Amino acid sequence: MKFVSVIRYSALAVALSAALTAQAADKVKVGMVTTLSGAGAGLGVDIRDGFSLALKHLDNKFGGLPVEVISGDDQQNPDAAKQLVDKLLKRDKVDMMTGIVFSNVMLAVGPSVFNAKTHYISANAGPSQYAGEQCNPYFFNVAWQNDNLHEAVGKHVTEKGFKNVALVAPNYPAGKDALAGFKRFYKGKVADEIYTKLGQLDYGAELAQIRSLKPDAVYIFLPGGMGINFIKQFVDAGLSRNAQLFGPGFSADEDIIKAVGAPMLGMFNASQWGHDMDNAQNKRFVADFQKEYGRLPSLYASQGYDAAMLMDSAVRGVKGKIEDKEALGKAIKAANFKSVRGDFKFNNNQFPVQNYYTRVIVQDAQGRVTNKTLGVVLANHGDAYASACKMK
Repeated sequence: MKFVSVIRYSALAVALSAALTAQAADKVKVGMVTTLSGAGAGLGVDIRDGFSLALKHLDNKFGGLPVEVISGDDQQNPDAAKQLVDKLLKRDKVDMMTGIVFSNVMLAVGPSVFNAKTHYISANAGPSQYAGEQCNPYFFNVAWQNDNLHEAVGKHVTEKGFKNVALVAPNYPAGKDALAGFKRFYKGKVADEIYTKLGQLDYGAELAQIRSLKPDAVYIFLPGGMGINFIKQFVDAGLSRNAQLFGPGFSADEDIIKAVGAPMLGMFNASQWGHDMDNAQNKRFVADFQKEYGRLPSLYASQGYDAAMLMDSAVRGVKGKIEDKEALGKAIKAANFKSVRGDFKFNNNQFPVQNYYTRVIVQDAQGRVTNKTLGVVLANHGDAYASACKMK
């Protein structure tokens, strides 16, 4: 009996020791899996750079704890992403994750992340599945739900009086969400829905189809290199003379403008953020991003920055006890941080409720071709799927 008691006492001592060790994390490990090669590389680079700038502003600490970022390139490939994520979860035992750009990649890795009870802070991908019935306590989105920017443009296009719009998007989950969102708020006729291959760069056939449809406007969701090539080819084909081009913020953002230039002048888009937003956090972010990287930040960079600031607020909220995952989740949802876009709060499904703004591409006083924020098109806007989420 004495031997058994000693064993029980020893086991209890080991358990208590492990618990004390768990409460005293000496650093925060963040898994950053994003797209750093291929047509979508610019998007992942901007998320990474925005995140890195936030870390610099925070002295490389979250809530006073040193941060270790372990990065990997998902190559815009779900299988490659899953291998990276599994390694980060099982071998590196990361505390939180972020970085994924594309929704098909996010849907592929989500089950692994959620089964590991690791909190994921999305700096971009916002699939409708994770906003609705498949919402999960370990998934937070600091950007938007996929439909939202498209809803904002749909409303703006209607208000501008366009009656016959051709829609173009890649044939993958975010592309389907995009056009569903646009049609939710657009009240005119849809000339056609044209779905392209993800990563496609030659749009000769699609442009011929658009020419035959004779729409008064064209709405595109083509992130990264896809949008760059489409817009160049659209203008070169002369289609811009008869059809106004619209897009969401990420199809008309600073990375796209830098590659396309003057042909984008006059293009309208929508975003939850703009580099000209007048708040102290945004002014510091934009000025320091330009100093650090020599370019204007895109909305992807702003989302990477906010993802890091949200993580910092959560670690502060649990006083560094990041192994208390329930408490960490509550601290993330509290969103006690200063966003570069101004006010920020989560809906019940842990996607943002926020303002969406119309923007137009202009040549500014410095001679730059860039976005100018015009005004709010959707105020305090959530998403269409939150009512199907069972979380409170």
